[in-house]
Amino acid sequence: MSYEKRGDHFRRAASRNVFGEPLQPCSVKPMTGFFRNGCCDTGPEDSGSHTVCVIVTAEFLEFSKSRGNDLSTPAPHFGFAGLKPGDRWCLCAPRWQEALEADSAPRVVLRASHEGALQFCSLADLKRYAIDLA
Repeated sequence: MSYEKRGDHFRRAASRNVFGEPLQPCSVKPMTGFFRNGCCDTGPEDSGSHTVCVIVTAEFLEFSKSRGNDLSTPAPHFGFAGLKPGDRWCLCAPRWQEALEADSAPRVVLRASHEGALQFCSLADLKRYAIDLA
């Protein structure tokens, strides 16, 4: 997260995607993001770097569950209905990289993926899985 100076005070700078453009929303149904604002935004408190907007697949959900993060089972006490194939979700960049190395990476929405993902994943790899390159 960065800040820009405006006169005598600072304000939070707009979040940027992997192209350095304004970050686009990932999903509001289900509501995603570390801050649960629909965007793959991040900040110092986001130790997992929830910065890659993905479209989950059954294969990825099984992979994630095998790694101890069950994203498909509902957890109503957290207001989480569980993910199903086709849902968009802000995934931790290190987990996406791990899934890539295990041939289980889901597709990526680059314009909705935060530039912070580039600390863990290469843009070339993300582009190979992108759905929004024209």
